[in-house]
Amino acid sequence: MAEVERLATGLAALGRDAVKVGRPIDREGGLREFDLLGGRGFISFLAVPRHECVYVCNVTWYG
Repeated sequence: MAEVERLATGLAALGRDAVKVGRPIDREGGLREFDLLGGRGFISFLAVPRHECVYVCNVTWYG
């Protein structure tokens, strides 16, 4: 939980550039994915610059 909160805080600090982070690499915006704890999982998030928010939609853990 602490790792997800840390990543969400970092994504929010990026501001408008959060739409470029993670996968898919070839386009901006939409639902994005970011690896968690060295590839042992990932978070899916939606960055909405207009609302100045980052919404964490799903956390997948392979542990």
